Amino acid sequence: MKIAMLARNAKLYSHQRLKEAAEERGHELHIIDTLRCYMNIASRRPEVYYNGEKLKGYDAVIPRIGASVTFYGTAVLRQFEMMGVYPLNESVAIGRSRDKLRSMQLMARDGIGLPVTTFAHDAKQTEEVLKLAGDAPLVIKLLEGTQGLGVVLADTNRSAKSVFEAFRATNTNILIQEFIKEAGGTDIRAIVVGGKVIAAMKRTGAEGEFRSNLHRGGSAQVVKLSAEERATAVRAAKSMGLNACGVDMLRANHGPVIMEVNSSPGLEGVEKATGLDIAGKMIEFLEKNYAKGTTRTKGRG
Repeated sequence: MKIAMLARNAKLYSHQRLKEAAEERGHELHIIDTLRCYMNIASRRPEVYYNGEKLKGYDAVIPRIGASVTFYGTAVLRQFEMMGVYPLNESVAIGRSRDKLRSMQLMARDGIGLPVTTFAHDAKQTEEVLKLAGDAPLVIKLLEGTQGLGVVLADTNRSAKSVFEAFRATNTNILIQEFIKEAGGTDIRAIVVGGKVIAAMKRTGAEGEFRSNLHRGGSAQVVKLSAEERATAVRAAKSMGLNACGVDMLRANHGPVIMEVNSSPGLEGVEKATGLDIAGKMIEFLEKNYAKGTTRTKGRG
């Protein structure tokens, strides 16, 4: 296969591992800076250019699109899809997962376990919104936040109200969620590829930190999932339409609840915690499934 990887930083561990895994299996993989691509939106002749040359002959594309460039990145990916190049994850699925509100609504529609989540536009509705979420402590999230940034834990209703009103005063959209105290500052990331959980790790936040992201000093260790947790992770991936993703969930008293579905999960933490070749599994999925023009949505929004 000739594979294009859309990524901003070619030196990241995840991107180097995917390139290494592809080349070990005899494939050719080119890392392409997403923002340096430009497109010819021509009727029945979609084209993508990079460094002055037309990109052609690719069998598959691996989108590793950063959250800050989601709009442009998914536009480039759609162009590849319209050219008949098979994506590891489709543009529509990435768009769903990157929109925190939309992703929660889709999973709620499909009956997947979630923390109680509320959303409102008018700061005058603060009291009602907090009551719906179950009162403090509450987690307040920016819709655009990533890697634990833009997430606040409000210990009291008064502080939750202040944070909510402050964000709304700047016209910033936020979600308010119940705090799953019994999770004890840990969460689980399950890696789903091709409708199966292939690896899982438990992430524990640094001392005094309620967020368990490894980027924020958290630690990781291998964990065994229950049948319910595996099924929940697979259903969450399916709800988004993602072929390969990281599903973050908490162990609540009433069962697993999904926090987020990540379309471009980092591989370093989970590979080192589990000792598994996650990058290789993603390349194997492409080997088994790529075929020209088989993108389900064919670039449609």
